[in-house]
Amino acid sequence: MTTEKYPPGWNEARVQRALDYYESQTDEDVAAEIEAGLKRTTMEVPPSLVPAVRELIAKRKASRSKKTHNTTLQPANRARSKSKIRKSARAVRG
Repeated sequence: MTTEKYPPGWNEARVQRALDYYESQTDEDVAAEIEAGLKRTTMEVPPSLVPAVRELIAKRKASRSKKTHNTTLQPANRARSKSKIRKSARAVRG
């Protein structure tokens, strides 16, 4: 017997609703949905600004790749609780 696993928030009923939705679409519906998605995710940039935009994107990617996994990447409340634990452990040691 196989156990089906779904992503968090998903279940068999939700999967079936999604399947029903996409299987009932006409080709025109699909094309309209794709077009709407493109309009929300793309932006026109004047050709003269393309080099500057590419440079900004490269800088952002570079700054993101330099980050390492540490407490600064954790939610603020977890980072604070760890620092409190460390401080109290030092106080106990003397």
